[in-house]
Amino acid sequence: MRRKIPSTTALVGFEAAARHQSFTKAAEELSLTQSAICRQIGGLEEFLGVKLFRRGRQGVQLTPAGQHYSRQVSARLNELERDTLAAMGKHGTNNILELALVPTFGTRWLLPRLSSFREQHPDVTVNLTNRTRPFLFADTRFDAAIYFGDGQWPGTTATPLMHEEPVPVCHPDLAGDGPLDGEAIARLPLLQQTTRPYMWRAWFDSLGLKVDRDMAGPRYELFTMLAEAAIQKIGVALIPPFLITKELESGQLVIPFRHSFRSTDAYQFVVPDSQRGNETVARFQEWLVEEARRFQTAEAGQ
Repeated sequence: MRRKIPSTTALVGFEAAARHQSFTKAAEELSLTQSAICRQIGGLEEFLGVKLFRRGRQGVQLTPAGQHYSRQVSARLNELERDTLAAMGKHGTNNILELALVPTFGTRWLLPRLSSFREQHPDVTVNLTNRTRPFLFADTRFDAAIYFGDGQWPGTTATPLMHEEPVPVCHPDLAGDGPLDGEAIARLPLLQQTTRPYMWRAWFDSLGLKVDRDMAGPRYELFTMLAEAAIQKIGVALIPPFLITKELESGQLVIPFRHSFRSTDAYQFVVPDSQRGNETVARFQEWLVEEARRFQTAEAGQ
Protein backbone atom coordinates (compact mmCIF):
# COMPACT_ATOMS: atom_id res chain seq x y z
CA MET A 1 0.00 0.00 0.00
CA ARG A 2 1.31 3.42 -0.91
CA ARG A 3 2.44 5.45 2.09
CA LYS A 4 0.58 8.64 2.92
CA ILE A 5 3.70 10.80 3.02
CA PRO A 6 4.23 14.17 1.28
CA SER A 7 7.39 14.86 -0.72
CA THR A 8 10.56 15.50 1.25
CA THR A 9 11.11 18.64 -0.83
CA ALA A 10 7.85 20.09 0.47
CA LEU A 11 8.69 19.06 4.03
CA VAL A 12 12.13 20.67 3.87
CA GLY A 13 10.57 23.85 2.52
CA PHE A 14 7.90 23.84 5.22
CA GLU A 15 10.44 23.24 8.01
CA ALA A 16 12.55 26.19 6.85
CA ALA A 17 9.52 28.47 6.48
CA ALA A 18 8.22 27.46 9.93
CA ARG A 19 11.61 28.01 11.55
CA HIS A 20 12.04 31.46 10.01
CA GLN A 21 8.33 32.36 10.08
CA SER A 22 9.04 33.68 6.60
CA PHE A 23 8.69 32.33 3.08
CA THR A 24 11.31 34.80 1.87
CA LYS A 25 13.98 33.71 4.36
CA ALA A 26 13.20 30.05 3.70
CA ALA A 27 13.67 30.67 -0.03
CA GLU A 28 17.02 32.37 0.62
CA GLU A 29 18.22 29.48 2.81
CA LEU A 30 17.25 26.85 0.23
CA SER A 31 18.36 28.89 -2.81
CA LEU A 32 14.83 28.92 -4.22
CA THR A 33 12.41 31.63 -5.22
CA GLN A 34 9.72 32.80 -2.84
CA SER A 35 7.06 31.61 -5.30
CA ALA A 36 8.59 28.12 -5.23
CA ILE A 37 8.27 28.01 -1.44
CA CYS A 38 4.70 29.28 -1.69
CA ARG A 39 3.85 26.48 -4.13
CA GLN A 40 5.46 23.86 -1.89
CA ILE A 41 3.57 25.06 1.19
CA GLY A 42 0.32 25.32 -0.76
CA GLY A 43 0.74 21.80 -2.11
CA LEU A 44 1.52 20.49 1.39
CA GLU A 45 -1.57 22.17 2.84
CA GLU A 46 -3.69 20.67 0.06
CA PHE A 47 -2.18 17.24 0.71
CA LEU A 48 -2.91 17.49 4.44
CA GLY A 49 -6.22 19.25 4.13
CA VAL A 50 -5.04 21.61 6.87
CA LYS A 51 -3.93 25.24 6.86
CA LEU A 52 -0.39 25.47 8.19
CA PHE A 53 0.12 29.24 7.90
CA ARG A 54 -1.98 32.36 8.22
CA ARG A 55 -1.14 34.82 5.45
CA GLY A 56 -1.35 38.54 6.20
CA ARG A 57 0.06 41.92 5.21
CA GLN A 58 2.78 41.57 7.84
CA GLY A 59 3.88 38.16 6.58
CA VAL A 60 3.02 34.62 7.60
CA GLN A 61 2.30 33.01 10.95
CA LEU A 62 1.97 29.35 11.87
CA THR A 63 -1.49 28.11 12.78
CA PRO A 64 -1.79 25.87 15.88
CA ALA A 65 -1.85 22.87 13.54
CA GLY A 66 1.21 24.25 11.76
CA GLN A 67 3.08 24.68 15.03
CA HIS A 68 2.41 21.08 16.04
CA TYR A 69 3.26 19.68 12.61
CA SER A 70 6.46 21.75 12.35
CA ARG A 71 7.79 20.26 15.60
CA GLN A 72 7.09 16.75 14.33
CA VAL A 73 8.56 17.38 10.89
CA SER A 74 11.69 19.04 12.28
CA ALA A 75 12.38 16.06 14.55
CA ARG A 76 11.84 13.54 11.73
CA LEU A 77 14.04 15.45 9.30
CA ASN A 78 16.82 15.60 11.90
CA GLU A 79 16.55 11.85 12.43
CA LEU A 80 16.57 11.23 8.68
CA GLU A 81 19.64 13.42 8.27
CA ARG A 82 21.48 11.59 11.07
CA ASP A 83 20.59 8.19 9.58
CA THR A 84 21.72 9.33 6.15
CA LEU A 85 25.05 10.61 7.45
CA ALA A 86 25.53 7.35 9.35
CA ALA A 87 24.89 5.31 6.21
CA MET A 88 27.27 7.52 4.22
CA GLY A 89 29.94 7.11 6.89
CA LYS A 90 29.85 3.33 7.06
CA HIS A 91 31.37 2.73 3.63
CA GLY A 92 30.47 -0.95 3.73
CA THR A 93 31.51 -1.62 7.33
CA ASN A 94 29.36 -2.39 10.34
CA ASN A 95 32.06 -1.47 12.88
CA ILE A 96 30.22 1.59 14.14
CA LEU A 97 29.05 1.80 17.74
CA GLU A 98 26.17 4.17 18.50
CA LEU A 99 26.45 4.91 22.21
CA ALA A 100 24.04 6.91 24.35
CA LEU A 101 25.47 8.22 27.60
CA VAL A 102 25.10 10.72 30.41
CA PRO A 103 26.81 13.96 29.33
CA THR A 104 29.25 14.90 32.09
CA PHE A 105 30.56 11.35 32.49
CA GLY A 106 31.03 11.19 28.74
CA THR A 107 32.86 14.51 28.54
CA ARG A 108 34.96 14.33 31.69
CA TRP A 109 35.70 10.60 32.06
CA LEU A 110 35.09 8.67 28.84
CA LEU A 111 36.35 11.03 26.13
CA PRO A 112 39.82 11.56 27.68
CA ARG A 113 40.27 7.76 27.58
CA LEU A 114 38.65 7.02 24.23
CA SER A 115 41.89 7.41 22.27
CA SER A 116 43.11 4.27 24.05
CA PHE A 117 40.20 2.29 22.62
CA ARG A 118 40.86 3.74 19.17
CA GLU A 119 44.50 2.70 19.36
CA GLN A 120 43.49 -0.86 20.22
CA HIS A 121 40.59 -1.00 17.75
CA PRO A 122 41.32 1.41 14.88
CA ASP A 123 38.62 -0.22 12.76
CA VAL A 124 35.80 0.80 15.15
CA THR A 125 34.08 4.20 15.10
CA VAL A 126 32.31 5.24 18.32
CA ASN A 127 29.54 7.83 18.03
CA LEU A 128 28.37 9.49 21.25
CA THR A 129 24.95 11.02 21.96
CA ASN A 130 23.79 12.59 25.22
CA ARG A 131 20.89 10.91 27.01
CA THR A 132 20.21 11.58 30.69
CA ARG A 133 17.42 9.05 31.28
CA PRO A 134 16.55 5.48 30.21
CA PHE A 135 14.71 5.00 26.92
CA LEU A 136 13.37 2.27 24.67
CA PHE A 137 16.24 0.95 22.57
CA ALA A 138 13.76 -0.25 19.95
CA ASP A 139 12.80 3.36 19.24
CA THR A 140 16.39 4.48 18.68
CA ARG A 141 19.49 3.65 16.69
CA PHE A 142 21.63 3.06 19.81
CA ASP A 143 23.64 -0.15 20.23
CA ALA A 144 24.37 0.42 23.92
CA ALA A 145 24.24 3.05 26.64
CA ILE A 146 26.07 4.29 29.71
CA TYR A 147 23.76 5.63 32.38
CA PHE A 148 23.64 6.07 36.14
CA GLY A 149 21.12 3.89 37.96
CA ASP A 150 20.35 0.54 39.54
CA GLY A 151 20.75 -1.48 36.35
CA GLN A 152 17.06 -2.40 36.18
CA TRP A 153 16.34 -1.64 32.53
CA PRO A 154 13.83 -4.04 30.89
CA GLY A 155 15.08 -5.95 27.87
CA THR A 156 18.74 -5.26 28.60
CA THR A 157 21.80 -6.54 30.43
CA ALA A 158 23.59 -3.98 32.63
CA THR A 159 27.22 -4.21 33.75
CA PRO A 160 28.17 -1.91 36.66
CA LEU A 161 31.25 0.22 36.04
CA MET A 162 31.69 2.41 39.13
CA HIS A 163 29.81 4.08 41.96
CA GLU A 164 29.86 7.76 42.84
CA GLU A 165 31.42 9.21 46.00
CA PRO A 166 30.30 12.86 45.86
CA VAL A 167 31.76 15.61 48.03
CA PRO A 168 30.46 19.12 48.75
CA VAL A 169 32.08 21.79 46.59
CA CYS A 170 31.64 25.55 46.44
CA HIS A 171 33.36 28.81 45.55
CA PRO A 172 36.21 29.66 47.97
CA ASP A 173 34.28 32.73 49.17
CA LEU A 174 31.40 30.54 50.40
CA ALA A 175 33.80 28.28 52.25
CA GLY A 176 35.28 31.22 54.12
CA ASP A 177 38.25 30.38 56.30
CA GLY A 178 37.00 26.76 56.53
CA PRO A 179 36.98 23.90 56.99
CA LEU A 180 33.24 23.53 57.54
CA ASP A 181 31.30 20.71 59.14
CA GLY A 182 28.02 19.10 58.11
CA GLU A 183 25.87 21.53 60.09
CA ALA A 184 27.61 24.52 58.50
CA ILE A 185 27.11 23.00 55.04
CA ALA A 186 23.39 22.63 55.82
CA ARG A 187 23.12 26.37 56.38
CA LEU A 188 24.42 27.15 52.88
CA PRO A 189 22.16 27.20 49.79
CA LEU A 190 22.05 23.59 48.55
CA LEU A 191 22.26 23.02 44.79
CA GLN A 192 20.22 20.01 43.72
CA GLN A 193 20.88 17.46 40.97
CA THR A 194 17.65 16.73 39.08
CA THR A 195 18.40 13.07 38.37
CA ARG A 196 19.63 12.44 41.94
CA PRO A 197 16.96 14.20 44.05
CA TYR A 198 17.89 12.44 47.31
CA MET A 199 21.66 12.89 47.09
CA TRP A 200 21.92 15.59 49.76
CA ARG A 201 19.65 13.58 52.07
CA ALA A 202 21.89 10.54 51.67
CA TRP A 203 24.97 12.67 52.35
CA PHE A 204 23.50 14.16 55.53
CA ASP A 205 22.25 10.71 56.60
CA SER A 206 25.80 9.39 56.33
CA LEU A 207 26.74 12.02 58.95
CA GLY A 208 23.80 11.15 61.19
CA LEU A 209 22.17 14.52 60.48
CA LYS A 210 18.54 15.26 59.72
CA VAL A 211 18.16 18.44 57.68
CA ASP A 212 14.66 19.75 56.94
CA ARG A 213 15.69 21.57 53.76
CA ASP A 214 17.86 18.81 52.30
CA MET A 215 15.76 18.75 49.11
CA ALA A 216 15.31 22.52 48.79
CA GLY A 217 17.26 24.70 46.39
CA PRO A 218 17.64 25.27 42.64
CA ARG A 219 17.76 22.15 40.50
CA TYR A 220 20.13 21.42 37.62
CA GLU A 221 20.09 18.40 35.34
CA LEU A 222 23.81 18.11 34.63
CA PHE A 223 26.86 18.05 36.88
CA THR A 224 28.46 20.65 34.60
CA MET A 225 25.54 22.95 35.41
CA LEU A 226 25.95 22.25 39.13
CA ALA A 227 29.66 23.02 38.93
CA GLU A 228 29.11 26.30 37.13
CA ALA A 229 26.38 27.32 39.58
CA ALA A 230 28.78 26.62 42.44
CA ILE A 231 31.52 28.63 40.73
CA GLN A 232 29.07 31.53 40.46
CA LYS A 233 28.52 31.41 44.25
CA ILE A 234 24.88 30.33 43.94
CA GLY A 235 25.41 27.63 46.52
CA VAL A 236 27.18 24.40 47.44
CA ALA A 237 26.91 21.30 45.26
CA LEU A 238 27.53 17.57 45.72
CA ILE A 239 29.71 16.32 42.87
CA PRO A 240 32.07 13.34 42.43
CA PRO A 241 35.59 14.84 42.35
CA PHE A 242 36.62 12.98 39.19
CA LEU A 243 34.03 14.96 37.22
CA ILE A 244 35.43 18.36 38.26
CA THR A 245 39.19 17.78 38.38
CA LYS A 246 39.94 20.93 36.36
CA GLU A 247 37.77 23.16 38.55
CA LEU A 248 39.36 21.82 41.74
CA GLU A 249 42.92 22.08 40.42
CA SER A 250 42.36 25.66 39.22
CA GLY A 251 40.90 26.71 42.56
CA GLN A 252 37.56 27.72 41.06
CA LEU A 253 35.98 25.22 43.42
CA VAL A 254 37.07 23.95 46.83
CA ILE A 255 35.97 21.08 49.05
CA PRO A 256 34.92 22.74 52.33
CA PHE A 257 34.33 19.43 54.12
CA ARG A 258 35.98 16.21 53.01
CA HIS A 259 33.18 13.80 53.68
CA SER A 260 31.56 11.49 51.16
CA PHE A 261 29.41 8.41 50.88
CA ARG A 262 29.25 5.59 48.34
CA SER A 263 26.17 5.74 46.13
CA THR A 264 23.95 2.68 45.90
CA ASP A 265 23.41 3.30 42.18
CA ALA A 266 26.29 3.09 39.74
CA TYR A 267 27.34 3.95 36.22
CA GLN A 268 26.16 1.04 34.10
CA PHE A 269 27.06 -0.19 30.63
CA VAL A 270 23.71 -1.27 29.21
CA VAL A 271 23.31 -3.58 26.22
CA PRO A 272 19.86 -4.35 24.77
CA ASP A 273 18.99 -7.99 24.19
CA SER A 274 18.92 -7.31 20.45
CA GLN A 275 22.68 -6.57 20.52
CA ARG A 276 23.78 -9.74 22.25
CA GLY A 277 26.49 -11.28 20.13
CA ASN A 278 27.43 -7.95 18.54
CA GLU A 279 31.22 -8.20 18.33
CA THR A 280 31.77 -4.44 18.21
CA VAL A 281 29.70 -3.92 21.38
CA ALA A 282 31.55 -6.77 23.10
CA ARG A 283 34.96 -5.31 22.25
CA PHE A 284 33.97 -1.91 23.59
CA GLN A 285 32.49 -3.41 26.76
CA GLU A 286 35.65 -5.38 27.48
CA TRP A 287 37.78 -2.26 27.08
CA LEU A 288 35.38 -0.08 29.13
CA VAL A 289 35.18 -2.47 32.08
CA GLU A 290 38.97 -2.70 32.21
CA GLU A 291 39.32 1.12 32.08
CA ALA A 292 36.83 1.46 34.94
CA ARG A 293 38.74 -1.14 36.97
CA ARG A 294 42.04 0.68 36.44
CA PHE A 295 40.49 4.00 37.39
CA GLN A 296 39.05 2.66 40.62
CA THR A 297 42.34 1.00 41.53
CA ALA A 298 44.16 4.28 40.99
CA GLU A 299 41.58 6.19 43.04
CA ALA A 300 41.84 3.72 45.91
CA GLY A 301 45.61 4.15 45.95
CA GLN A 302 45.46 7.90 46.44
